[in-house]
Amino acid sequence: MQPSAPSASTPGAASARPLAERRREATRLEIARAAAGLFAEHGPQHVTAEAIAEAAGISLRTFYRYFSAKEEAITPLLTSGADNWVSLLSDAPERDPLTLFPRLIDEVLIPQTAAAREELRVTRRVLRGIAETPLLSTAWHRVNADSEARLRPILSELCGPDADPLDVRILATIASDAIRLGLEHWAAGDTDPDGSAGVPAAIAQQVFARLSRGLSRDFSE
Repeated sequence: MQPSAPSASTPGAASARPLAERRREATRLEIARAAAGLFAEHGPQHVTAEAIAEAAGISLRTFYRYFSAKEEAITPLLTSGADNWVSLLSDAPERDPLTLFPRLIDEVLIPQTAAAREELRVTRRVLRGIAETPLLSTAWHRVNADSEARLRPILSELCGPDADPLDVRILATIASDAIRLGLEHWAAGDTDPDGSAGVPAAIAQQVFARLSRGLSRDFSE
């Protein structure tokens, strides 16, 4: 059993709880990386929860404390990109999403460090196997749906109170689909295996440009 978190009245509780949450998220991400590596190397259908737990250096019981099934284990890895996407949008100084999103696409999809390149390489190999594993496909589409839902309130605030809610929802869908299709189309090909040449970003840019042409509203107003 895990120790209980300190109560709000306990000295240091305010800092202890976020630290515990950060450790939990770090553990989830480590398990996700172990799962993704095994899925990419052996194929999801040949990997067990026991194998993922062993690769992550945890017990099987601990694995099931974090995930209900092996297919769910890659979700934090897929979600980390969506988290970055939402964070960048929240902090951006620009007010016009139609000019903002192309810049953010490059920030999200062009890796700047060796660790980011390796993570994108593994993600690519996992995406190649998703079509063969329905539960992995479900997890991938759920991550994208969640990302779209998280974008909507941020875009509503960014675009102002006069923004058409339908335009905001369409824009959130376009932005999410641009990233998804960019990654999927790149993963299905044979070029730029770690994304460092900008291929997934370039594809996502094309998708966003084509889909956003139908938006008549000037979001910069």
